[in-house]
Amino acid sequence: MSIELMMLVYSAALFLAIILAQAGLAIAQNGLANQAGSRDNLAEPTVLRQRMHRLTANMQENLVLFAIAVLAANAAGVSNETTVMGASIFFYARVAHTIVYAFGWPMIRPLFYFAGLYGTVIIGLQAVSA
Repeated sequence: MSIELMMLVYSAALFLAIILAQAGLAIAQNGLANQAGSRDNLAEPTVLRQRMHRLTANMQENLVLFAIAVLAANAAGVSNETTVMGASIFFYARVAHTIVYAFGWPMIRPLFYFAGLYGTVIIGLQAVSA
């Protein structure tokens, strides 16, 4: 398996970890029975849960773009230093973005977001230029 595909798998695992953390926080706040029910009358989510919900949506959006770029490059038979670097940048930037977003640290979150986006773009450019 190429490094780019491995980074895609790692990114999917990171996404799963984010989802599980969000679910765990919801269960801790509302209880398992309430969370497993219809969830019509739950308490307002905590600030951390709201942040994790936004983080989940953000990761989902970015993971789709990253997956398309990686799979397109793979289908085109493109795997080089640039695509490996792009995939690595995406994954590690998303790990950092997750931590920064969860803790609510201001100002540096966009840097990690754009670093991950940069990783996706350079892979996509390699794919279309093949």
